[in-house]
Amino acid sequence: MKIEKRVGIWMDHANAHVIELAPEMKTLHVHSAFTQTVKEDSLGKSEHIMHNKEHHQHLDYYKRLGEIIQHYDSVLLFGPTDAKRELHNLLADDAHFANIKIVVQSADKMTEHQEIAYVRDFFEKALK
Repeated sequence: MKIEKRVGIWMDHANAHVIELAPEMKTLHVHSAFTQTVKEDSLGKSEHIMHNKEHHQHLDYYKRLGEIIQHYDSVLLFGPTDAKRELHNLLADDAHFANIKIVVQSADKMTEHQEIAYVRDFFEKALK
């Protein structure tokens, strides 16, 4: 019997904390290249350039997360912003993710220990 690979990802538009459920919990941090400094520099040129740069850098951020997600069977996306839904919508349109169970939940800002507990609790309840 194949062991299901599960991961939880707390995310907002700037950062993602990838929490792999394994015998030892592993956390990986992924950051968006669209920072406040980049926003201010782009906005100084024009609002159109700023929005274009933001869009492309968010797509790159979501692509990097997608590359991580494709190695799992079950994924929990959670966090305080719409970033989790934006990522879910992109993945739902990609056939590579058709066999991956992805759940999206709203959650507040948390400490790393709270994020780990949240992911562990979610998957324990899902197994019952």
